Amino acid sequence: MKVLIVLVTLAFAAPALSRTMDRCSLARELADLGVPRDQLSKWTCIAQHESSFRTGITGKKNKNGTNDYGIFQINNKFWCQSESRRSHNECKISCNDLLTDDIASSVRCARKIQGKQGWKAWSTWKFCKGDLPSIDSCF
Repeated sequence: MKVLIVLVTLAFAAPALSRTMDRCSLARELADLGVPRDQLSKWTCIAQHESSFRTGITGKKNKNGTNDYGIFQINNKFWCQSESRRSHNECKISCNDLLTDDIASSVRCARKIQGKQGWKAWSTWKFCKGDLPSIDSCF
């Protein structure tokens, strides 16, 4: 019985390192972080296709030896600093910071990427261009 109590206590004490969101929870959080409402469908589509809305995912190694991190699968060649390779680190952030349940850093970096390279910076953009389902029912 004591073991069970210790395990339950540890489970509640351990911080949440990552989470799986859904389209509406992501849209609401993006809006709270200042993302314009007319972009929410695009961002949620990218997150769906890049990470299945998971914040703590690191993608498989790319052909060029880089990795992608977090809900928007941000690459460590130019945008974040990983422990395993040098980076331009344009977002001035550790790649590990893109893997937590707090998506503020991921959103800031993703918006910077979108501002510099446009939506085509994400290979999954091909699934997200054109008419997308409205996010109005999320609010």
